Amino acid sequence: MRTAKISPPTRSTYRHGDLRRALLDAGIELARGGGPDAVVLREATRRAGVVPNAAYRHFASRQELLQAVRAAALSALAVAMETKLAGQRSTGNPADLARARLRAIGAAYLRFGQREPGLFRTAFAAADDLPDAVYQDKAGESGLDPFQLLGAALDGLVETGVLPRARRPGAEYLAWSAVHGLAMLVIDGPLHRLARAQVREIGERLLDMVEKGL
Repeated sequence: MRTAKISPPTRSTYRHGDLRRALLDAGIELARGGGPDAVVLREATRRAGVVPNAAYRHFASRQELLQAVRAAALSALAVAMETKLAGQRSTGNPADLARARLRAIGAAYLRFGQREPGLFRTAFAAADDLPDAVYQDKAGESGLDPFQLLGAALDGLVETGVLPRARRPGAEYLAWSAVHGLAMLVIDGPLHRLARAQVREIGERLLDMVEKGL
């Protein structure tokens, strides 16, 4: 159950940069609760405790705020992937470690979708009005975004001889499509009623399939 939040009092002044951060934080919470459609600039300003006109100095439109929230969601996903990768221990066999790193990427992706469905939906929401270059802050601590982390894991498979170099081009799209498809079926599709244990088992089998299929 989500706890009710008391709206903060209206503030007449903000230290430099505080208002933009407050608006972005409000947008992230809106996305967390209701996905991309819930990210509304007027509601973000209300939660930040300022009049709507003040927000336009930082976000000229709802679409700009959504893009910033989308970037923050992608960054959170990248951090979740990095955390999972950090838990992988070397077995002494580079090929086994490369396989484990690819599985960690996929497992973190699926887990993030289940734990943060609103942010997950927002991370992959269409944003046609503004180029991605407007908001570059989509990366984790490594400086890589989720797609780049997947690419690095696949490169590791090539370097250790698990994946033939000739099959490397485009492999990101194949692996991503499979795992993202399962994530959406669990979040918004007919698999949403499955128990966590069942989802975990299906996820493990899917990751087996991805590795063997590549």
